[in-house]
Amino acid sequence: MFSVTVRDHLMVAHSFTGEVFGPAQALHGATFVVDATLHRPELDPDNIVVDIGAATRELGEVVGELNYRNLDQVPEFTGVNTSTEYLAKVIADRLSERVAQGAMGPNAQGLTSITVTLHESHVAWARYQRDL
Repeated sequence: MFSVTVRDHLMVAHSFTGEVFGPAQALHGATFVVDATLHRPELDPDNIVVDIGAATRELGEVVGELNYRNLDQVPEFTGVNTSTEYLAKVIADRLSERVAQGAMGPNAQGLTSITVTLHESHVAWARYQRDL
C-alpha cells in the first residue's frame, strides 16, 4: 500500500457536555496539527499516489471552513461533542467528498482510503480512517 501525507493546522473554540470531559466542559480553545494520509495499492500512471499540491490545497480548504470558529455556534454541530476523534471524521468525510468530485484530479479516483490524524499535542492525537 502506498500513501502520501499532507499537513495543515486548525484552531477552534468549543465546549463539551458530559462529566467525562471535566474542565473541558467549559468553552476552551484547541489547536491541532492535521495530517491527511491518502492510500492506494498501486501508483497512478504518473507513478504518484496523488498530486500533493492538490491534496494540500483541498486539505487547506476543508480546514479553512472550520478554522478560527467557535464550533458551539456552527449549526451542524449543535448538540454534538466536537471531540478530536469526531473532528478527524468530519475532515476525512469532507476530503472524501472532494476526491469523489474530482478536486484532486482524475487519477485520485484510484485512492482507496483516507486517514486523518489530529495531533492535540506532542503526546496525544486521534485518528479516523475511512474507505473511499
